[in-house]
Amino acid sequence: MKILYWAEAFWPTIGGIEVLSEHLISALRKRGHEFVIVTDHRGFNISDTMDYNGIPVYRFHFQRLLENRDIGQIAATLRKIAQLKQSLDPDLIHINACGPSLFFHLSTVVENPVRTLCTIHALLTHSGGRDTVLGQMLRKADWVSAVSKAMLDDVHQVLPEIAHRSSIIYNSLSMPAVRPEPLPFDAPRLLCIGRVVVDKGFDLALKAFASIAQSFPRCRMIIAGNGPAMSDLRKCAAELGLKDSVEFTGWVEPEEIPRLINKATVVVIPSRRHESFGLVALQAAQMARPVVATHIGGLPEVVAHGETGLLVENENSEALSTAIASLLANPDIAIRMGRSAQLRAEKLFSWDHCVDAYDTLYKQISKKRIVLKSTSTAR
Repeated sequence: MKILYWAEAFWPTIGGIEVLSEHLISALRKRGHEFVIVTDHRGFNISDTMDYNGIPVYRFHFQRLLENRDIGQIAATLRKIAQLKQSLDPDLIHINACGPSLFFHLSTVVENPVRTLCTIHALLTHSGGRDTVLGQMLRKADWVSAVSKAMLDDVHQVLPEIAHRSSIIYNSLSMPAVRPEPLPFDAPRLLCIGRVVVDKGFDLALKAFASIAQSFPRCRMIIAGNGPAMSDLRKCAAELGLKDSVEFTGWVEPEEIPRLINKATVVVIPSRRHESFGLVALQAAQMARPVVATHIGGLPEVVAHGETGLLVENENSEALSTAIASLLANPDIAIRMGRSAQLRAEKLFSWDHCVDAYDTLYKQISKKRIVLKSTSTAR
């Protein structure tokens, strides 16, 4: 099948969704599907068209045009999109977007009616509800897949009428080639990894670490990633007296993440806002690392409390500190949780199951043979 993969962002933007998209497209191409990607420039000074590992990529200034309210350029871009859809003549459009680019897709649907799958990565209740472009997109889609039950429940709360044409396909990644190393306890390491933004709550992890360091003076924290909150985070570490105990690695290449996780004793995910799934939690599990995370969004579906890690109240650095300290003080429990996490990841979040689910859904949608139940996890 020829798939038009519509993404809010793609390489060189790198985040959980972008990493997953790259892996998924690569796997589905091996199943015989042909892909073309439409995405936003996202501020990068690169060509409007390019070849990415044999995949045509078309970039537009979606967000910038809408922010500037450039009516002439918006109209010109809509014409280009309509012409592109017509020339590509895809069998299916797979939408992985929840932002400004949706306006440009929805505005060219009438001229180019194509069956559509929309994978939802954002809370509809936090995005303005049913009358937003995201709500319109979900109502128009032939099928909606959510990356967690929390996401699907949120969609059904706002749009109960689409329950019969929606399902869950959990995010996944192939198991890394790197073998998990023993958890280090003589000099424990705590790891936070992701985009350095306020919503990720890394400042809460620093406050928790300040308390932990008093009982575990050899403990160190690694904060991996980059983003607009970096300067504030460094300032926070300095004010807490942690300047020499915290390592800020900056940007980490996706293929290096398993090796980085291998250095950690505990992976900390103190997210403030609704995590659609929690890909870092899955990556930690694949490397047999216990996770301490906030009980929010899809994280409780990835982190089984008391079995593969510990879940704590949102915005509570004291609870974070207590949970992390309990694992550092009880190595046997932490090791057991890590091993359980790895086994659970292999069983419930199998990469082959994820690829099979999308492959099957592509074929069913294109042939108008949707038979999945809305409450099932497509695997």
